Amino acid sequence: MRPTRIEPGPGEESVWDYPRPPRLERTERHIEVVFAGVVLADTRSAWRVLETSHPPVYYLPRSEMVEEYLIENPRRSFCEWKGQASYVDVKVGDQIAEYAGWYYPAPTRGFEAIKDHIALYPEKMDRCSVDGELVKPQPGGFYGGWITSGIIGPFKGEAGTEFW
Repeated sequence: MRPTRIEPGPGEESVWDYPRPPRLERTERHIEVVFAGVVLADTRSAWRVLETSHPPVYYLPRSEMVEEYLIENPRRSFCEWKGQASYVDVKVGDQIAEYAGWYYPAPTRGFEAIKDHIALYPEKMDRCSVDGELVKPQPGGFYGGWITSGIIGPFKGEAGTEFW
């Protein structure tokens, strides 16, 4: 059963207005990610993937991340839109976040721009922010969407959404 769309107010986006298949768009919003007290990423050169019922997923340029804290993980998955994903752990000192992020080494047509970009699960980081606003993770733990005050649901991942 499809949920009822919440009407967005001024300056808000409804995830029910996002397309399927998803859309890739450039953003110059200030993105910052902190883990174990270390700023892993600080950029204004990210990409957002927008897909029906999901908050935006931010793909951050690997070149603007602190590479020494990213560790390749053997896990792989497949996205019908973007192709085969590879994963990274994040390790700072004794703290480690397994499967903390993913990337597409050879993204499919239409998503080539996110090659050399990593998406991070906000619930696995100490803090993720968009233009200084603290991000809430997309519910459910499987998806990597970033919820800010301007993003309106309901969101895939909440209880009862597995058949949307």
